[in-house]
Amino acid sequence: MGKTLFDKIWDEHTICILPDGKTLLHVDRHILHDFTAPQAFAALEAKGRSVRNPELTAATEDHVVATTPGRDETTLEMGKVFLEALRKATGREGIRNFDLTDAQQGIVHVVAPELGIALPGATLACGDSHTCTVGGIGSLSIGVGTSDVEHIMATQTLKFVKPKRMRITVSGELGEGVTAKDLILHIIGTVGAAGGVGHAVEYAGEVVRALPIEARLTLCNMSIELGARTGMVAPDEKTIEYVSGRPFAPQGDELEAAIAHWRTLFSDDDAVFDTEVLIDGSEIAPTVTWGTSPEDAIAVTGVVPDPTEIDDAERRIYKERALGYMGLTPGTAMDGLAIDRVFIGSCTNSRIEDLRSAAAVAKGRHVPDGVKAMVVPGSASIKREAEAEGLDRIFMDAGFEWHESACSLCCALGDDLVSPSTRCVSTSNRNFENRQGPGARTHLASPAMAAAAACMYVCMYVCMAAAAAVSGKIVDVRKI
Repeated sequence: MGKTLFDKIWDEHTICILPDGKTLLHVDRHILHDFTAPQAFAALEAKGRSVRNPELTAATEDHVVATTPGRDETTLEMGKVFLEALRKATGREGIRNFDLTDAQQGIVHVVAPELGIALPGATLACGDSHTCTVGGIGSLSIGVGTSDVEHIMATQTLKFVKPKRMRITVSGELGEGVTAKDLILHIIGTVGAAGGVGHAVEYAGEVVRALPIEARLTLCNMSIELGARTGMVAPDEKTIEYVSGRPFAPQGDELEAAIAHWRTLFSDDDAVFDTEVLIDGSEIAPTVTWGTSPEDAIAVTGVVPDPTEIDDAERRIYKERALGYMGLTPGTAMDGLAIDRVFIGSCTNSRIEDLRSAAAVAKGRHVPDGVKAMVVPGSASIKREAEAEGLDRIFMDAGFEWHESACSLCCALGDDLVSPSTRCVSTSNRNFENRQGPGARTHLASPAMAAAAACMYVCMYVCMAAAAAVSGKIVDVRKI
């Protein structure tokens, strides 16, 4: 019987099966960030141990940092202790830390593929659930807890329960205005936030193969919102082109050998998956969330559902709670819902293609009074690239704030917060209660839809002239 993509990489990295049934895996690359790493370093030091392979480890400062222009390690008071601890520990252990002054600093799941730290066919671990992002280049990427971070630093291994395998095949073609963000929201809305529990997900089919690499990263990023342990897309020629030449990727003869191996990483025709899910890509519309879970996803042309129509009592209670928290009533149309904030950023949607798509909508338009909109690039490199293309000017001319790279409103660990009862359209990955601040009401959407919500301009032609404009509302991006 053939093997799945996941099984091929898993088997290559298995050291042994432990007495408790867990697998001991070799970790090829380990990347740290400022919020979870300091605790692991402290535990390691307390035991008198050091990092086994510092050359296979990197760190970045992204979670507890300010995004205001001109920021440094002192700008955010609550973050100082984290940054100081990370810098001291990485300096002691000889680990490369992409600090706030580094030209390659950025969000951990953005810089990992951007710099070639993550590689096809390799295992990568990080103390953050959205490590699954880099499965978009065919990496077996696993988010771990702080104790696991310590264990990896000490041993270059990870103890892990082997998950079941799920394949989500997306057939057909995506329609106009439909993005990878809409695709993954639709998948979660279809399968449910617990639909992938206990599984490693492989995304396959014509739609997935047609996606550019940055879109595949977005797709895999939200696998954790499906309940899955990780998500993957088999590497192909697009992947090889993307990875080749990255600073920490193999070079020369090593690259050629690596490419030959990467081309073997696909699920065999006779591979068996524990769970199969089929999605028709042509049925997906631009999508937005209405509730407090990513599974509360509907087409932007849809209406808020009625919980009384749900038979399951537990789910009905949850949906009723979500309605109350979000300040919505059944039957409310999403297209036209007034909003207060817009956030374009996060490890889900802060790459250059995301910013280009948002800028294309924002160009020549303007954020209305009463709406605050901000753009936070995923890395310092992306910020420079965007500025070289003039995207920053497009955003600022439209009334957006242009920030420095960090996680920002995605995790709300810094000074970027959404006020209570304030409605925010966000390109991030979680819309949980209080995720973007106490009482914040979050609607997940694509970068283009977020930009449209911030400064939507609909031309209705009467006698060949534009007659009306609407702004500060959730809107079907296909109207643009």
